[in-house]
Amino acid sequence: MTNTALPVCTTLARTFDSPAGTITLDETARHRRRVKMVADNGVAFLLDLPEARLLRHGDGLVLDDGRIIEVRAEPEPLIEVRGRDPRHLLALAWQIGNRHLAAQIEPDRILIRRDHVIADMLAGLGATLAEVSEPFDPEGGAYGDAHAAHHHHHDHGHCHD
Repeated sequence: MTNTALPVCTTLARTFDSPAGTITLDETARHRRRVKMVADNGVAFLLDLPEARLLRHGDGLVLDDGRIIEVRAEPEPLIEVRGRDPRHLLALAWQIGNRHLAAQIEPDRILIRRDHVIADMLAGLGATLAEVSEPFDPEGGAYGDAHAAHHHHHDHGHCHD
C-alpha cells in the first residue's frame, strides 16, 4: 500500500483571493481539529489544527502547498426566532442561552436548530417563529470556538427543569 502524502492545513485565513476550491459542510461537520477532508472539487487534504474549532463560513483553509480551500456553510433546517421588539428578542435569547442551545444571534432575529419542544416554549413566550433552511453560524460560547460543540461536560451547579 502506498502512502501518498496529503496536503496539510494547519492555519486559517480570513482574507484571500482565488481559492483553489470550496468545502461545503453543515455546522456539526465544521467543528473540527484533525480530520481528512475532501473539497467539493475533489481536492483531498488533512486538516490538522492546534485545537478543535468551528470553521466559519468564509474561512480559508491554507494548505501547506499554498492553495486555499474556502469553507462554505451548508444550509440546514433551522428555526428563525423573532421578538415583538428588541427587549423581547433579548428575553428570548436569554431563554435559549439558559438551555445551552447553539444560536446564531443577529440584530433582529436568532437562528436555532429545529426542535419542536423549544419551538413550543418560544411560541408560548410570544416569539414569532418560522422554519428556514440557511447556513448556521452560531456564537462561539463562553469558552470560545474550541468548546462550541453541542455538549459540554462540567457541573455548573444548577439544573434545568
